[in-house]
Amino acid sequence: MADELLRNTGTARRRGAEEPIEELELEAAIARNVRELRLQRGLSVADMAGEIGISKAMLSKVENAQTSCSLGTLALLAKGLDVPVTSLFRGADTERPASYVRAGRGTPIVRNGTQAGHEYQLLGALRGEHKRLECLLVTLTGTSETYPLFQHPGTEFIYMLEGTIDYGHGRKVYRLTAGDSLTLDGEGAHGPVELIDVPIRFLSVIAFPDGAV
Repeated sequence: MADELLRNTGTARRRGAEEPIEELELEAAIARNVRELRLQRGLSVADMAGEIGISKAMLSKVENAQTSCSLGTLALLAKGLDVPVTSLFRGADTERPASYVRAGRGTPIVRNGTQAGHEYQLLGALRGEHKRLECLLVTLTGTSETYPLFQHPGTEFIYMLEGTIDYGHGRKVYRLTAGDSLTLDGEGAHGPVELIDVPIRFLSVIAFPDGAV
């Protein structure tokens, strides 16, 4: 009967003996964060449970990493503690994606500007839960052509490493030298208007929105 009630309430589930280690680490992080946040507010377990609408026994299990919280329970905890849900996961030692590239080992790729003599090296790309991030090292030389008509979905961040360039975006032109940066809406026409001092090298980081190919 207790097991049936547990299933029907949807607030938690019993942890099996073969639970993946990643889930155990996540439960431990939630337990630690909930307890610390509760103590910061000066609430007892009983007071906190009553305030957010779960049983004292359930909150005790959460704080002792003896149960896996449902999304509904996590939402109640976050609301009662007045923090984002993500704050409850802080410190979880689960694997997260990363992209590591040694100096000079970026992968040469072909982009729209390749025919205009623009050289691109892919320094890393991650496809997260909500968007795709692409990082490029762009090199322009004396044989490169200007091309201020690039357009793509998402937001682009440019950081100048070397040289001087007049870079256009929409109706504006920006003089960029080493150390300068420019963040722009990729839907607006953009790109090099004039190559002032070559060679020119800059980092281009593009965050593509959901659904972008």
